[in-house]
Amino acid sequence: MKRFSFLYIALCFAMLTLSPPRANAASSHPVAAQHTATPSDAQIDATIRTKLAKSKIGKDGFRFHVQRGVVTWEGSTNVVQHKGSATRMARAAGAVQVVNNIQISSLAKTKAVANLKRATVQ
Repeated sequence: MKRFSFLYIALCFAMLTLSPPRANAASSHPVAAQHTATPSDAQIDATIRTKLAKSKIGKDGFRFHVQRGVVTWEGSTNVVQHKGSATRMARAAGAVQVVNNIQISSLAKTKAVANLKRATVQ
C-alpha cells in the first residue's frame, strides 16, 4: 500500500511539473499603462477659449493664462457657481493645476447665505 501511495504522489507531481502552465485570468489580459499625453499650453488655452465662448460663465469676462500646464483665473462674478465652473473647465481642458483667483461679489455671497437659510429644515 505504501508503494502505491508513493507512486500516486510521484505521478501527480510529474503531471503538475510537466504540464503547460494554465493561463491566469490576470495574466491573460495584460493591462496597458493608460498614459495620455499632457496637452501643450497652447492646446489648453485654445480649449478653454472654445469652452468659454459656449458657456454661461463667458459673460463674466474672466481672464486666464496658462503656463507649464497651470491655468490661473482672474476676475469677479455675481454667481457663486461660476468660480467652480471655471476650475472644472480648466481641468477638463488638461490643466495639471488650477489657481482660481476669481472673486465672488458680496451680493452673490449674501444671496447664497440666504438660500442656505431657506434650505434648512424648520
